[in-house]
Amino acid sequence: MTLTYKKAGVDISKIKQSQAVIGKLIASTHKLQKKAKIAHGFGHYAGIVEIPGGKLLATHTDGVGTKVVIANMMKKYDTIGIDCIAMNVNDIICIGATPISFVDYIAANKNDEKLFKKIVEGLVKGAKKASVPIVGGETAIMPDLFAGKGFSFDLAGMIVGLVEKKDLVLGNKIKSGDIIIGANSTGIHSNGYSLARKALLTKYSIKDKVKGVGRIGDALLKPTEIYTNPVLEIIQKCKVNGLAHITGGAFTKLLRLKKIGYDIDSLPKIPPIMGLVKEQGVKSEEMYKTFNMGVGFCVIAPKDQVTKIKSIFKKHKISSQEIGKVISKKGVFVNSKKIA
Repeated sequence: MTLTYKKAGVDISKIKQSQAVIGKLIASTHKLQKKAKIAHGFGHYAGIVEIPGGKLLATHTDGVGTKVVIANMMKKYDTIGIDCIAMNVNDIICIGATPISFVDYIAANKNDEKLFKKIVEGLVKGAKKASVPIVGGETAIMPDLFAGKGFSFDLAGMIVGLVEKKDLVLGNKIKSGDIIIGANSTGIHSNGYSLARKALLTKYSIKDKVKGVGRIGDALLKPTEIYTNPVLEIIQKCKVNGLAHITGGAFTKLLRLKKIGYDIDSLPKIPPIMGLVKEQGVKSEEMYKTFNMGVGFCVIAPKDQVTKIKSIFKKHKISSQEIGKVISKKGVFVNSKKIA
């Protein structure tokens, strides 16, 4: 049987329709605050308002999705917080903003001090790597909302960042001939887990070991890479036309920056865990529309900036490479096949 994200319960096209409706509704609130002017609203990696003094304030919120299910199955909670930090900071830096504060939201079916401590230890570890202070949060105990007798929870957060107008990166300057540099991922990161679980756990147990992959649960729980420090250095030292965190929707995310053409033809070897997912009946096109396929972050820049960008990633111990280029023909193409 061919597996798809839609069959796993996540219909991206329907979600985009819902987002369009939401976008129209929230746009009606954009003129409510006289002290802050909306500089960029719904639809990019962060919302931006201009505050007194000419500074731009960026905000974004995100969670870790059904990766929390894996954490529960493995009874391992000390890394999921890293993912929560990563999903927020990696998005907000896509507009050139420096993360300055973070708040978390933990909702659970019961109070468990030891497990909450483990979750927050992960948040703190991620925050230190991203150089962002955690300034508060909320813990909600809702037994009627979460099923099951054991510990059940959800984890999300909100990030605030600052950016100068001169450092703002929205993708509007992307042009044909620009190079796409891909920074390697550590694995699946924090998207596509509904499909990954559907594909893998029908055949394997969470604790099964597979050659080249290791224990399934450990591979699925590997924390999301945090790209904050290298990307902010790249913005300061290089000419950058676009930045993309490769998450839900995978490489189709590039169209969020600018409706132009993205020709991807030199991806790194995909992480073994994704290869294992593919082997269970997920077609290549579906893989490239769902998973990061080994590339967690993309920097789009003129060709003469590539060497310097790659050297900055290397300095921060993150591998990167040219994975493609910008073309005039609209759409996202992976190995010559259009996926969006």
